[in-house]
Amino acid sequence: MGKRKIMRQKIIGGVKNGLKRGIGGYLWLLKILVPISLGTALLVYSGWLYSLDFLIQPAMGLLHLPASAALPLIIGLFTGIYGAIGAMAALPLTLDQMTLIAIFLLISHNIIQESIVQGQSGFNPVVAACFRLMMSVCVTFTAAFFMDIAPPIALDAAATGTATSVSLGTMLSGWAWDMAGLGFQIFLIIMPLMVVMELMKTFHLIQHLVKAISPVLSLMGLSQSTGVLWLTAAIFGLTYGAAVIVEETRENTFDQDELNRLHLSIGINHAMIEDPALFLPLGIFPFWLWVPRLVAAIMAIYLLHIVNFIRKLHAQRTGHKKLCNH
Repeated sequence: MGKRKIMRQKIIGGVKNGLKRGIGGYLWLLKILVPISLGTALLVYSGWLYSLDFLIQPAMGLLHLPASAALPLIIGLFTGIYGAIGAMAALPLTLDQMTLIAIFLLISHNIIQESIVQGQSGFNPVVAACFRLMMSVCVTFTAAFFMDIAPPIALDAAATGTATSVSLGTMLSGWAWDMAGLGFQIFLIIMPLMVVMELMKTFHLIQHLVKAISPVLSLMGLSQSTGVLWLTAAIFGLTYGAAVIVEETRENTFDQDELNRLHLSIGINHAMIEDPALFLPLGIFPFWLWVPRLVAAIMAIYLLHIVNFIRKLHAQRTGHKKLCNH
């Protein structure tokens, strides 16, 4: 009975802490999501957003996106997923376009803060940021090719005029209902996730899971020694898992090559539960939220292996020639 009571208390405590963190995180999310979504809706209504079409369209065209997509991309890059979703919900985007934005931002979001976290745990932050941006462009472009999405045509004056075809009051009323629906769906996703994450921390399941997922680590091109770090980033993300990731690298001695492989992998593919799930209320097909960046992370590590092999081979040949010359 004593063990059962302790177990029950741990579960209750974990659930309470998870709910507390979930509510706190949700309120924090709303502080970002609501004003950004409202601001975006007003920009769309006024037509100002589309007046910059000629400046932004060339860069967005590479990603097969309209110029208006630059707003959620910029917001996501510098603030994170939540603000980007708020902007996306207020923009007249197609499902395909929202899918491409989601793919881009799942790799490159909150890039300054998360690159600093990677810098604090043994990886060059500038390289981390540049690599993620490069992979975002490559993966999004590739996804657009497989989805057979044509680059959008720049909006003309007639199209931009549709933004003001309704009254401001009607627009705000529609935005409020849409925002309430989106907020409710995100609440239903975040709360159970936070509870599960807190229970995993309470029962110290991460270390045990590392052994269980060793085949997955091998597939990812990673060693088991970095398993705790990879699992932390995969479950909690670079921001929420920052304390664990930084502390673990300080307390343990990792081979630099192992750290490089780890950071390239988690830079592309982290927060595999919460971040993709946040896009589900927008109607995006789950395959595009999980599979492309997972495949990209695996390919990046194997490409790194190839590059390192070529470098070693070149170094051996160069050294052999020097010995022959002597």
